[in-house]
Amino acid sequence: MRLAGEAWKAYARNFERSAFRLEVQPTYTMPAEQDGVRRFLAGEPVPEGHNSEWHATVRANIAAGKTMQRVRVVRRPLTDYQHYGFAWSVPGNVAAGEDIRILDLTGSPLPSLPTFDFWLYDEKTVARLDYHMDGTQIGRELVEDADLTQYLEWRDYALKHSVPFLEYSN
Repeated sequence: MRLAGEAWKAYARNFERSAFRLEVQPTYTMPAEQDGVRRFLAGEPVPEGHNSEWHATVRANIAAGKTMQRVRVVRRPLTDYQHYGFAWSVPGNVAAGEDIRILDLTGSPLPSLPTFDFWLYDEKTVARLDYHMDGTQIGRELVEDADLTQYLEWRDYALKHSVPFLEYSN
């Protein structure tokens, strides 16, 4: 089932216990972020309220006793998008309560992980995110009859071999 609009946003608000995202793309060319990336590359400061809607979602989930985790796979040299995210987006997400970790695979193959992004909600619902090579999102869909064991193994591997963002960025 394809997900868009409010139906998609509801997953980030309505899970019961846990949300985990694996990010493996080196660049995301999301239309809503392009102005921010351009401004970051021009050396402008982070605008007040940047990513505030997501921060409110994270804070509400954390206040409700839920966990939100994300593992970002990177290889050096970092892309412009990764520099932008690490400077403008990730610090605010972490401050809001999201556990963001970095898995640096510089010089290594992508071991035991898929080549696509996904969200895993409550260890029972999988939403796969598909992208073109340039980072443009093709779509989001619920994975019907997902092999949850495989997704749980990917999550556990990524968490075990990654480091917290604040440790990576220092």
